[in-house]
Amino acid sequence: MTELAVKAQAAATAAPAARPAVHGGGIARHRSRWAWALLAPMLLLLLVIAGWPLARTLWFSLTDAQLSQLGDWHFIGLDNYLGEYGVLMDAGWWQSVFTTLRFALLSVAIETVLGLGVALLINHPSRLRTGLRAAMLLPWAIPTVVSAKMWSWMLHDQFGILNHYMVALGILSAPLAWTADPNLSLFAIVLVDVWKTTPFMALLTLAALQMVPSDCYEAARVDGVKPLAVFWHITLPLILPGLAVAMIFRMLDALRVFDVIYVMTSNARETKSMSVYVREQLIDFQQVGVGSAAAMLLFFTIAVVTVTYAVAMRSRVEKASG
Repeated sequence: MTELAVKAQAAATAAPAARPAVHGGGIARHRSRWAWALLAPMLLLLLVIAGWPLARTLWFSLTDAQLSQLGDWHFIGLDNYLGEYGVLMDAGWWQSVFTTLRFALLSVAIETVLGLGVALLINHPSRLRTGLRAAMLLPWAIPTVVSAKMWSWMLHDQFGILNHYMVALGILSAPLAWTADPNLSLFAIVLVDVWKTTPFMALLTLAALQMVPSDCYEAARVDGVKPLAVFWHITLPLILPGLAVAMIFRMLDALRVFDVIYVMTSNARETKSMSVYVREQLIDFQQVGVGSAAAMLLFFTIAVVTVTYAVAMRSRVEKASG
């Protein structure tokens, strides 16, 4: 503790206790009421938009409702969850859970690494930096359904341009059925998702990089610190909070993935995500009760994984900052 801090602490100890402000509590209550008054419309709108559909879905999950007989249902409790034909008793549901988790972990990990590399490259001063930023956003600007269909054509086993050039260059001896082969379909979907959302990770990481004080780099340059050590001990700890937020957002998107999987492989068992499973129960089988139960399980799975991931990232950020 510095000498100035010691003197300040001694003066605070020796000084008589300050008398609390007479109107301090009233001002605090007034501000609190105004804060709640300003937040009330947003909270009410959120309750109507998100809370009511969620409660309705929960209610349907406890009934035997069907799409063809939506007005005639009965309360059946937890049978849609734990019954003989319940979601938790269905092996297809558990396979969709594991497929979704695999997809989310693979895509988020690859996108984070590639996004960090692209952000580091663009962060350096260059005449082409503006053009590179614009080009980087093109995949992100294309709608997911359009990009998924585009990649489905390029990955076609007979007419796809990717197979054509890989065979012509001798990389492949024969064309591959990227979206039809059970061993390759999930990899192809991860590839498309990485191409589509890496710019999002790069953009958020670039924003975090530009917030790093230049004094840190100047001090490291004066001390003769090597670039790799600067990255590990200065850049990465300082951008880790922003990077963690970007990863959480991407994890949320990846866990509820639907469009890219459904467009490329439809209801294929090997690539069926939780969202595709919910859609299959609700639309194809017209089982509103079972589909609603699957939707609630999807909601709770995303909530648990996201909270666990956020807590783990927070402890890692605090450790890196300390």
